[in-house]
Amino acid sequence: MSLGQELPQILQQRLFFSGRKFNFEVNRLRLPNGVEGDWECIRHPGGALAVPVTLDRKLVLLRQYRFATCGRLWEFPAGTLETNETPEETIRREIEEETGYRATSWQKLGQFPLAPGYSDEIIYAFLALGLEKLEIPPHQDEDEDIEVVLMTPEELETAILEGEPVDAKSISSFFLAKPFLTRSVGSQSGAFNS
Repeated sequence: MSLGQELPQILQQRLFFSGRKFNFEVNRLRLPNGVEGDWECIRHPGGALAVPVTLDRKLVLLRQYRFATCGRLWEFPAGTLETNETPEETIRREIEEETGYRATSWQKLGQFPLAPGYSDEIIYAFLALGLEKLEIPPHQDEDEDIEVVLMTPEELETAILEGEPVDAKSISSFFLAKPFLTRSVGSQSGAFNS
């Protein structure tokens, strides 16, 4: 995503750490407006997220433990893009692993920066329709502590507005999906199919 990119001039790389899912760097930069300083950034390959909708108009959410917040959050299924993987491939894999459902129809909802103050991560959001429950779902990642929960769009919106712990990418994607949720879900056809 370019978003009218104006690259800063890197004056000095001061710190670099390569992690399991992302990298962290501190660089001395000259910004396009001429200001110089040290800035921290998480370099992330991006993520894909699905807003899964059952035929009876329920949203498939996860109640997932997140160590950084020391608690459980309501989230839509999502995952980090693997090397040489498209967002579409990522979310097809993740929805099956995390929810035990497979979607037969997909609609692109959009893409957005997740936390541009300190990260270059882009989230690619999709609407997942025509859900089929898998007879034998794939194994979840060992570090995932997930409970699958079904909610109506109205229940999720109430949870968001009442301050329940819903993560930002899920809130954003829900509101991108909301215009599609008022239409007949069973008649939707996606932009790309399984």
